[in-house]
Amino acid sequence: MEMNGVQPVNVTYNTLIHGLCKVGKLHEANKLFSEMKRTGVSPNVVTYNTLINAYSQVGNSEMGSRLFEEMANNGLKADILTYNALIMGLCKEGKTKKAAFLVKELDKANLVPNSSTFSYLISGQCTRRNPDRAFQLYKSMVRGGFHPNKPTLTLLISTFIKNEDYDGAMEVLKEMLERSITPDLGMLTEICSMFLRCGREGAIIKLLQELEAKRLMPEGFDKTKVISSTDGR
Repeated sequence: MEMNGVQPVNVTYNTLIHGLCKVGKLHEANKLFSEMKRTGVSPNVVTYNTLINAYSQVGNSEMGSRLFEEMANNGLKADILTYNALIMGLCKEGKTKKAAFLVKELDKANLVPNSSTFSYLISGQCTRRNPDRAFQLYKSMVRGGFHPNKPTLTLLISTFIKNEDYDGAMEVLKEMLERSITPDLGMLTEICSMFLRCGREGAIIKLLQELEAKRLMPEGFDKTKVISSTDGR
């Protein structure tokens, strides 16, 4: 990759590798990574984090783990971004026990879990249709002063509804509204359907009124149609 007699440094390689990973060209990114090492340019934590994250995104936790081992063998200390990327990959594949083991390893590495760590763990439990464990993690997250993002909250609510855990769904929805997060169209439809199934038509009216008062009604939601479906029930 030498151009005009200028030898690239790891910042140059990192930028190019990141760009390739961002557009899903992992094969090309890995070739550049190999070239980087072959030409004597040492990969740093940023290099490994970029690649581990990219492989985790596509559900290849095995490759992420190999890079993690290589990183340690090269004397590089993993940071919270490294661990989060690994945890994300494992949770995407439903390997929640391995992910939990990595969380325990954080303490040994003098690192603390952050909002992203919890979000990935919650996502993993939702993938495995384990709402009880997901809810425990959610509560631990809130107690620790972290707040789940909208995708995590939406996934939690959807998982609770599918498992008919309506109380859990409502507790998470309550936090969403307290934080002025607008529910998306699909989730609000799920929630209204949930209320209809359990005969709580009045709760639908109350919820829609609250959403309107807080200006959190999702665009495109047909309030009139939903309300009319509660008539006569």
